[in-house]
Amino acid sequence: MPIPASLESGLALPAIAAPMFLTSGPELVIETCKNGVIGTFPALNQRTSEGFEEWLVEIEQALADFEAANPGKRAAPYGVNLIVHHTNPRLQADLEICVKHRVPLIITSLGAVADLVDAVHGYGGVVFHDVTTVRHGKKAAGAGVDGLILVCAGAGGHAGIASPFALVPEIRQFFGGTILLAGCISDGRGVAAAEMMGADMAYLGTRFINTKESMVKDANRQMIIDAAAADIVYTPAISGIPANFLRESLVKAGLDPDNLPVKKEINMGEELDTESRAWKDIWSAGQGVGSIDDVPSAAELCERLKREYRDAIAGLAGKLSTAAE
Repeated sequence: MPIPASLESGLALPAIAAPMFLTSGPELVIETCKNGVIGTFPALNQRTSEGFEEWLVEIEQALADFEAANPGKRAAPYGVNLIVHHTNPRLQADLEICVKHRVPLIITSLGAVADLVDAVHGYGGVVFHDVTTVRHGKKAAGAGVDGLILVCAGAGGHAGIASPFALVPEIRQFFGGTILLAGCISDGRGVAAAEMMGADMAYLGTRFINTKESMVKDANRQMIIDAAAADIVYTPAISGIPANFLRESLVKAGLDPDNLPVKKEINMGEELDTESRAWKDIWSAGQGVGSIDDVPSAAELCERLKREYRDAIAGLAGKLSTAAE
């Protein structure tokens, strides 16, 4: 399925900078959108609903000012991630704020609810939902979401274990909406490869951690530069859901990466302060860290991604042309 028409304006690359807990904020979203990639952030990155709305106003004003200063040029849309889980006491308040501001894209995690989808569709918004399995994909499709984000093996944050070569075609068999692919995509070639596998868009997280505008500490950025895929630990021990973390950050937090405690309950709302402290000191990243060796601005990264994407498409076209001769 094509990218929803409401998201195409200003989009220069079929890609989204993923919403990352304690990492994505207004500055990263604004710079990403100004450079043709959809920028997103979790509502819970602001500690209150009032603060969340202040961020929306800041983003909307900055993008409006950009377009006013550049006649004929449009910024890419922005999006907000909402945690749809009973432990998130802010869900309803944050959703009402999103409806009020007509947020173009809502990304839902840990639950797909038809009532939320209906509320977003009511003002013309689009809903994409994170999934790691076919079962979750079917449930979200039944709730009426517009797109499914397939969080495959090696992705940062809460990730699955399925290969994209398996998950994309299985999801496509029953879902006619937009498919986004997440997992170790760090350059424009990866964006093109996602399309070649049958996805409509790519979903990049870890690569955007290492930008000047992300909210992480410099030590976090350096740890990503120093890491390789073997330095990523997949465990449910931090939030109750399997996720990928930098091994060194687990060690620095006093944990043994090879003998982590068992955590059986999801912790995302009522114990948000505890969750925040854990993710603040224990840093998530995907297996794509091995290809990241710098900290560009978001603008520089977006330009690089677009150039690499164009080169990859042109190179493939050239190979196909040669093969046809």
